[in-house]
Amino acid sequence: MNVGILKEDPRHERRVALTPAAVQSLLHSGNTVYFEKDAGSASHFSDEEYKAVGAQIVYTSDEVLGRSAIVLKISPPTENEYSRLLDSQILFSFLHLAVARTQMVETFLRKQICSIGYEVIEDGDGSLPILQEMSEVAGQMSIQVAAQYLESSNNGRGIVLGGISGVPRATVAIIGAGTVGQAAARMAIGAGAEVIVFDKDLNRLRSIRNRFDAKVGTAMINPYNLRKVLRAADVVVGAVLIKGERTPHVVSEDMVKEMKPGSIIIDVSIDQGGCVETSRPTSLENPTYMMHNVIHYCVPNMAANVARTATYGLTNALLPYVADITSKGIDRAIEENPGLARGVCTFKGQFTNSGIARRFEMQSTDIQSLTGSHA
Repeated sequence: MNVGILKEDPRHERRVALTPAAVQSLLHSGNTVYFEKDAGSASHFSDEEYKAVGAQIVYTSDEVLGRSAIVLKISPPTENEYSRLLDSQILFSFLHLAVARTQMVETFLRKQICSIGYEVIEDGDGSLPILQEMSEVAGQMSIQVAAQYLESSNNGRGIVLGGISGVPRATVAIIGAGTVGQAAARMAIGAGAEVIVFDKDLNRLRSIRNRFDAKVGTAMINPYNLRKVLRAADVVVGAVLIKGERTPHVVSEDMVKEMKPGSIIIDVSIDQGGCVETSRPTSLENPTYMMHNVIHYCVPNMAANVARTATYGLTNALLPYVADITSKGIDRAIEENPGLARGVCTFKGQFTNSGIARRFEMQSTDIQSLTGSHA
């Protein structure tokens, strides 16, 4: 099967979909890989490395799109990209359709695109393997970012996370005890901060408390608890996720107004709409803004700032699904891999993800009824 890898705009995205080793694996299985020139450069993977393993280097995105049955990218496709997809093409990408423009999904349906969202592909146990890899990166990065923007030169409070002798340590509030929250807690504890983790699931809170030997405080998510802690917090990490759906605002604008001047909010949930009412998407080029004297860092793809690590992690989780499709074909792969099937958002002109369909006030279809043996 022909597999194409698109180059991202390095101003907004620095990861690449597959490493040279992963490309080599696909080639050894009899596939052809078309690699857009310089697609790996921002991750420090050279064209020569891809060429050495057998990839065909092409010079335009049109060549990738025109020759490939499967198209791999990172960021949600731009209008220029999705308008040039071919009928019945397979697209792997972060899609975030819960916050996408209607025009994109209408194009997917009209062209019968098989759109597969990295963020909704599941494992057999219901976990999100690709998203978890990026969430682990983002959780660690959130604390690195916090330490940087708390510095006076960035209009922060002018403090260090761990404090010093005679000076209290910083307070870090983490909203959500999933993969992002756990990674952020580990980093914040390591930096010496006081850490409080919120979640609505008592079992998750019990788990994270046990994991870190009671070095974190835990609290249930509710307006009273949040308001009380946020008044004292120096750092707030938003790490709320609802599979395939828009993230609810659990932190209100009034709560933000009561936070300390120069404190920072890092809303990792922003790719699904954000869990803080005052959050709006920012970019790698312009990552922050100030509102109510609070710094907001709301970069949807913050893992792109550690592009090489993130690319390896993404590839580790993604390659098995791509290999499954190239060896079996899309219909059989969907029939035999329920986790992959749940990652398919549109297929043969139908919505196949019920949550996304509700977002656009449309009906969804059981994907198994659309595959070769059932259609």
